[in-house]
Amino acid sequence: MIAITAGVAIAPISVPWGYATGLIVLVAIVVIFLLKVPTLEVTGENLTVGRATIERKFVGEAVGYRGEEAFKQRGQKLHGLAFMNLRGWLDAVVCIEVTDPRDETPYWITSTRRPEELTAALNGVMYEYTEEGQRESESHHAESPTDD
Repeated sequence: MIAITAGVAIAPISVPWGYATGLIVLVAIVVIFLLKVPTLEVTGENLTVGRATIERKFVGEAVGYRGEEAFKQRGQKLHGLAFMNLRGWLDAVVCIEVTDPRDETPYWITSTRRPEELTAALNGVMYEYTEEGQRESESHHAESPTDD
């Protein structure tokens, strides 16, 4: 919309310049968005999520979520002091506990396309493999009738 607006603003002066301006603005916006995409990096010493970095010695339990439980983690169950790196178009999230006693942040929550890989890199687990997740899965299976 911004690119179209820029092109339309210049079009009364010159239609070819209007097209060119719209195209240039569109390319600039795409480049800016690509450069600003937050990255996740796990090394032996640090965890980097977007612009934030924490030493691995202060990283506690990591749990990955998909589907309805991920939705709850981003909403109902979200702690007000949590560090958030959320992208609305990604379903999965990983919650990473912060164990630094000097830090008020209870955990980091970040969206990711590959929560299994991130939790594995942090020696964590996906929610469905936790005791709570297995109990919830069993209760859903018990509630839903099966067709015989």
